[in-house]
Amino acid sequence: MGEVLVREVNFKNYGKCLEISNGSIEALVTVECGPRIIRFGLVGGENEFCDDAPVEMNIGDEKFYLRGGHRLWHSPENMPRTYMPDNKPLKVENIKNGIAVTQDVEPHVQMQKKIEIIMDESSNKVKVVHHLINKNAWSVEASAWALSIMAPGGLEIIPQPKRETGLLANRNIALWPYAKMNDSRVYWGEKFITLSQNKEMKPAFKIGINNEEGWAAYFNHGNLFIKRYEHFMDKKYPDFGVSYETYTTDFMLEMETLSPLTLIDPDEEIVHVEEWELIKDVQRPDAKDEKQIEDVIRKYI
Repeated sequence: MGEVLVREVNFKNYGKCLEISNGSIEALVTVECGPRIIRFGLVGGENEFCDDAPVEMNIGDEKFYLRGGHRLWHSPENMPRTYMPDNKPLKVENIKNGIAVTQDVEPHVQMQKKIEIIMDESSNKVKVVHHLINKNAWSVEASAWALSIMAPGGLEIIPQPKRETGLLANRNIALWPYAKMNDSRVYWGEKFITLSQNKEMKPAFKIGINNEEGWAAYFNHGNLFIKRYEHFMDKKYPDFGVSYETYTTDFMLEMETLSPLTLIDPDEEIVHVEEWELIKDVQRPDAKDEKQIEDVIRKYI
């Protein structure tokens, strides 16, 4: 672990990508489409992201490809606004310990996406800075929406809000029409909600929550992936007030963070920051054993 290096590589069917590495971890960023961080993992290890998401749809005269990896969208979700194709090359800028990639202004929607990927020199951490820029001639209300498509077979941990509110409620839980509360993949614990990715279960499941602790974790491949962000207590969030959402189907699980809903003036932007950490050789806890989960998680959070 040491100096952060950037080099050009070819990755699967994504063509030219830029690899950022500090010798311990590596991130691969697409430059011919996206932006996508299509791989994140230990050097020589498994990809913690799913890099083959077989979802595509026609949007006007083009196709939208889900692809996989980590991406930036804008919320609230809407068809076709959210699903603008991102099939063109990106503008690349070298920055300290990483790169920034910028997409062309989206046609019809007139929004522009930029992601900075900054790797720590001395730890397995990456800062991912998302910029959502309004190129319309009028103000637009939106939320920056950062989505990581995780590789199948893992276990997600989401902390329950623990703020004492007396006789008032302290959490919002959003459920999508297809989400069954008795789905066998989800466990509604006292301190945590856990969601197991099951390759044999295709029916989709999605929930959202006001994740006031600002983190979520995913156990897979013998490693622990932690995603951190800031939840703003006094701000308005989309989807009934949730700052964290998760979705799963048979080939992946998505970990999704959101910025507050913001009225973005012309040529202004939302900036939404995540920090990722990858810890190797961490034993996966039982999905329904909260003491075991807490014993593992609290070593790192």
